[in-house]
Amino acid sequence: MARNEFGNMAVAQSLDMSAVPDTGEIAPFQRLPISKTEISGAYQTLMDYRQGKASLEQRLIDNQKWYTLRHWEYLRQQEQQKLGKKQVEPTSAWLFNSIANRHASAMDNFPSANILAREEGDKDEAQILSSVIPVILDRCGFEQTYSDVIDDKCESGTGVYGIFWDAGLDHGLGGISVKCVDLMNLFWEPGITDLQDSKNLFFVSAEDNDTLESAYPQLKNRLAGQTLQLPKYTYDETVDTGKKSTVVDWYYKKQVNGRTVLHYCKFVAGQDEPLFASENDEMYTERGWYDHGRYPFEVDRGYRCKGTIAGFGYVDIAKSAQEYIDRGDQAMLQNMLFNARPRHFIRNDGSVNEKEYADVTNDFIHVDGALGQDSIQPVTPNPMNAMYETIIANKVQELKETTGNRDVTTGGTGGGVTAASAIAAMQEAGSRLDRDMNKGSYRAFREVVYQVIELIRQFYDVPRWYRILGDRGMEQFIQFSNKNLLPQPQGALVNGVPMEAGIEVGYRIPEFDIEVTAEKQSPYSKVAQNELALQLYSAGFFAPNNADAALVCLDMMDFDRKEFVMEKIEQNGTLLQMLQATQQLAVQMMAQVNPEAAAMMQQQFAALTSQSLPGNPEAGLAAAQSLEALGAGGGKESPITAKARQRVADSTNPG
Repeated sequence: MARNEFGNMAVAQSLDMSAVPDTGEIAPFQRLPISKTEISGAYQTLMDYRQGKASLEQRLIDNQKWYTLRHWEYLRQQEQQKLGKKQVEPTSAWLFNSIANRHASAMDNFPSANILAREEGDKDEAQILSSVIPVILDRCGFEQTYSDVIDDKCESGTGVYGIFWDAGLDHGLGGISVKCVDLMNLFWEPGITDLQDSKNLFFVSAEDNDTLESAYPQLKNRLAGQTLQLPKYTYDETVDTGKKSTVVDWYYKKQVNGRTVLHYCKFVAGQDEPLFASENDEMYTERGWYDHGRYPFEVDRGYRCKGTIAGFGYVDIAKSAQEYIDRGDQAMLQNMLFNARPRHFIRNDGSVNEKEYADVTNDFIHVDGALGQDSIQPVTPNPMNAMYETIIANKVQELKETTGNRDVTTGGTGGGVTAASAIAAMQEAGSRLDRDMNKGSYRAFREVVYQVIELIRQFYDVPRWYRILGDRGMEQFIQFSNKNLLPQPQGALVNGVPMEAGIEVGYRIPEFDIEVTAEKQSPYSKVAQNELALQLYSAGFFAPNNADAALVCLDMMDFDRKEFVMEKIEQNGTLLQMLQATQQLAVQMMAQVNPEAAAMMQQQFAALTSQSLPGNPEAGLAAAQSLEALGAGGGKESPITAKARQRVADSTNPG
């Protein structure tokens, strides 16, 4: 039975007194845990939460105007137009460009989850989860969701993920849905800094009355439009809310038998009865809605604000500089228009026909009487001082500095810097803000994956097929369910009870750690990694007979996936030692039979081994000494590196 059906049945039982059995006596009515009184209390709590969030909502609306270059609407509210005259309203996109570059950097470092087992017996399941979870996220369009959350984070300082179980996905089999949630529609307890600490959590949305009446027949003819009006963004389209109702998803936590249980209730604002309440359903009364006991929302916060879960973003940081840039442009453009169009002083008794004088197509201009020098005089233009252009340029530079959007971070260089190592060092130093922001996003992504694993543990009781990439990119098809994620007996089952040496040892729940890495990287970082591999090869690091020295050198280095490279080199060294031992044994055995053949065999083995060793250590050392960090030789930048840097610059150039 679908969850909506449970909800309808629960509501029907609370409204229909015929469900009470007729025994000839008046049976006492059993009151449901969530009914009219609880809904009324929850609605009042929602109003209290909304009041505490009012200033944040206004900030979100204003930030959206700045982000979409509609901030003159905001500025007009601060300073009314004088005499109703229309003024020049230039909008430069310096702030938008800074946010766009932050978004591009985040997408260049799109996260990927590597699931690690906490116990030896769960390693196989962790490997399967590492392959299956990316497929689950891809099916629910997580890349677009991640992009939307990063947009919200950069713009207003806070992005929110919603992680839900959708029983309607996969043709009714059910599936996991991860969505971007608008912070405007989420309401929490004021004063907290962790969303999971809120006593109640409300998600509010507007839904069509027809859709609600179709899903919940008891609402027929009872909906009268939106009772709860939410603040709105400035839309280009006209949004009609007259035929919509406000639906509230109410999440709250309770303590049941010493553990935290999450419950869920759905109701329409203005209605007294719940559409569905998990606490009214025996299936969920003690178990709760989601087994993990967490609110199905995770916050990706930008820069921290004390006393709230919401952070602040780049619009909050740079909108002051952007305002004065546009106000300066406005003054300069108005001055330009004033000086570009000739204007004149005309005496009231100057006897000049003004219309004919203003019409440049007239060959003759009529005057009355004598035309004096003071009858008409041009207005002397007032040229603008170059100092004001410098001030605006300084404000542009201030905006770029405060948002970390300097030229070097977008692939540009200055001051004659051409060496690859210098460019790499500058870009590495200039990307610290990006790395810091990405780490925050990775922490939020880790929490999202934790919730995904818990939903798999709770709901994936029916096996499903997945196409994954196996070793070396080979396509594989696997069948997967939550069988190995459920509580596992720690000993042999005796009459259904896990026992060990006659003692009941109980069950354990497989737990996992999550390592987040960048699935996608910028072209420049990829080329740097590839050229490092070529330098290691040229220096003879992968030659098995150099394994010991190479491992010592690598131990002093620091680069991505260093452990993987060291493992491969160590394996090569071990294989070489085994091969040499086998060859030596073969030579010794041959020497007992035919000494001359043994000597020839030893020479052949030595020649074969030297031919199969990759890399030339001596040549590699000389080449390494003449190379810069990214493969530039003779003081010149590597062509591959130069092209990669140019691609980065082109992709981040605002036009």
